[in-house]
Amino acid sequence: MVTQLPVAVRFELPDGWRPAPPDEVGAPGAAFVALNSATQGSGFTANIAVDGEVREDGLAGVAEESVRVLGESAQDIAVVSRQEVGSVRAPGLTQDLRVTANIGGIAHELLQCQVYLVLGTSADQSRGAVVRAALTCTGDQVGAVLDDFRSFVRTLAPDTPADLAADERPRPRHTRSGTPEDRLLHQLDKEIEGD
Repeated sequence: MVTQLPVAVRFELPDGWRPAPPDEVGAPGAAFVALNSATQGSGFTANIAVDGEVREDGLAGVAEESVRVLGESAQDIAVVSRQEVGSVRAPGLTQDLRVTANIGGIAHELLQCQVYLVLGTSADQSRGAVVRAALTCTGDQVGAVLDDFRSFVRTLAPDTPADLAADERPRPRHTRSGTPEDRLLHQLDKEIEGD
């Protein structure tokens, strides 16, 4: 069953990626999945998945739970890096994982880059809609798909009703420089390049 996001979002899918029904590609908990066309038929198809939920326990708790849940189905899992980024107004977290997973009877060594964004937070920041975007790929594929994932994350934003005044609407991430979201993406770049 496809999960519905707790907040409406918008994003742009990079060229070479196509949407896929989450249930049909083994991601029933995701609200959205995209597959990379260039990696299909390579033994593992790189993918981007988006899910989310309303949480009260902070981003570190959400990231820990993600590791625990993924670890239940993986042969092995290791947290390579985890970094809280952003600001009080735009909190975020990046987490990079190395995962050994048995898919179709074959062990795959995978990388998963996760970006958590809090959208629609309460005034005291104790409760918010946490949206997670995750890129899953092999080590051989990461060089070919990481920039696409970065582009995807830059466009991920709350979907704003058309009747809000222009100055009340969030601007697309790729048109703002020096914002907390840009710093989050810069930190993600540094963490991944450090591997």
